[in-house]
Amino acid sequence: MKQLFALTCHRTEFKTLVLCLSLFGLCLSASAGEPSIVTFDPPGSVTTFVVQINPSGTIVGFYLDATDLYHGFRRTPDGKITSYDAPGAGKGTFQGTAIYSINPYGTMAGQYIDPNNVFHGFLLSVGGAYTIFEAPSAGTGAGQGTFLWNLNAGGDVTGSFVDTGDAFQGTEVWRGYVRAADGTFTEYDASGAGTGPGQGTTTNLADCMNPSGAVAGEYIDATNVAHSFVRNRHGDITEFDPPGASTSFPDGINAGGDIVGEYGDANGVGHGYLRDGHGRFTEIDVPGAGTGSGQGTGGIGIAENGAIVGVYVDANGVYHGFMRTQNGRITTFDVPGAGTGAGQGTFALSNTPSGMVAGAYVDGANVEHGFLRIP
Repeated sequence: MKQLFALTCHRTEFKTLVLCLSLFGLCLSASAGEPSIVTFDPPGSVTTFVVQINPSGTIVGFYLDATDLYHGFRRTPDGKITSYDAPGAGKGTFQGTAIYSINPYGTMAGQYIDPNNVFHGFLLSVGGAYTIFEAPSAGTGAGQGTFLWNLNAGGDVTGSFVDTGDAFQGTEVWRGYVRAADGTFTEYDASGAGTGPGQGTTTNLADCMNPSGAVAGEYIDATNVAHSFVRNRHGDITEFDPPGASTSFPDGINAGGDIVGEYGDANGVGHGYLRDGHGRFTEIDVPGAGTGSGQGTGGIGIAENGAIVGVYVDANGVYHGFMRTQNGRITTFDVPGAGTGAGQGTFALSNTPSGMVAGAYVDGANVEHGFLRIP
């Protein structure tokens, strides 16, 4: 598992569908009243991973350069892209920096891999100041350490840490943590989480912590099956699976406690789900989604107004983006330039209440790029 940043990012893109995929700007014109799509790559990128967009339209993520080094990036609404390398980040193969989250005020959060292949979490202020931190029980060996995936408006963060094993070798055990804005840490485990290699408790990217501090995540049980959970701001954990699920993964939670995610049924078909703040489920299946194993629908991002974005896989194994309004209306779209072969296509990953969508597309040469869809 050498490209751990990339694999970690795509854990949230489609685990249910067993679709772990491994940005100079082009503006595509649109007629009046129609959405426009901007595609982009940070300078020097050979593969770009978009993670989140904040309400103002600033996008964050990370990219891999030609020397196999990772760098974080921020793209502002005017199209300016800035690269970031955390102090202490290693410069070896598949080391470096990744940014996973940005809050409404522009503070960013992420992680870096040091020269010894240990992971560390960081906060990055609007002014460019880094705050580095470690979960108290995080291991200090290669493939261990602190992973930071979510940041809310109040400055609280959540993620996971590895205390034993090696994430590069797949022998890690995951545990969850919350770091409050004042620096206080709370470590936790879902009660059903296994303690073997690759098992444990973790959160997903990048919308899995809401303004009140509630966390949506997953746990892998002792039989290596994934299930969903929500942890409220008081620390109470509710474990759940949508009806009909053989396995499930949550990918976002908003201020109202609504959770979006995906689940796999007994036939290996993926379905999106919405679990509202009262625990009621709505299944999301996009027309045109395939119905075979490894196909179907996955919900990924949810805005504060309840609008959802995600992906679906058709019968030919091609990915397409979708948007779902609060009242259930679904719109599908493809980025011009997205490939049309199996494993290629469009991934809608994060959205804003105003209808902007950020994501990635894989072209016909299997290269990943970023996009912004503007309503």
